[in-house]
Amino acid sequence: QVQLVESGGGLVQAGGSLRLSCAWSGRTFGSYTMAWFRQAPGQERGFVAAISWSGGSTSYANFVKGRFTISRTSAKNTVLLQMNSLKPEDTAVYYCAAGLGGSTQERYTYWGQGTQVTVSS
Repeated sequence: QVQLVESGGGLVQAGGSLRLSCAWSGRTFGSYTMAWFRQAPGQERGFVAAISWSGGSTSYANFVKGRFTISRTSAKNTVLLQMNSLKPEDTAVYYCAAGLGGSTQERYTYWGQGTQVTVSS
């Protein structure tokens, strides 16, 4: 049984920062790409950022470039999303995922339960 558990969400003022964590537990981690998606109320879940198993390759949605940074620990079983210069439009439930990579949900097999991020203006 594989579990992805997110943490670090919360309420922050515009311009502030939050760091999300996603911890993998269960069977062998494997060479999965890890990613973050988000879903705002009334919107579909969309891609935020991804990082390869080695950590050597990252990709970002255009709307977070320069503000968010994805990384993974040396043990590779925890993925972080550092979010700076947060805007009210970043308010959403953020999901961690593991899979083949790319920006579409269908390429990811395992999902966390989500963590709420709320940015006040």
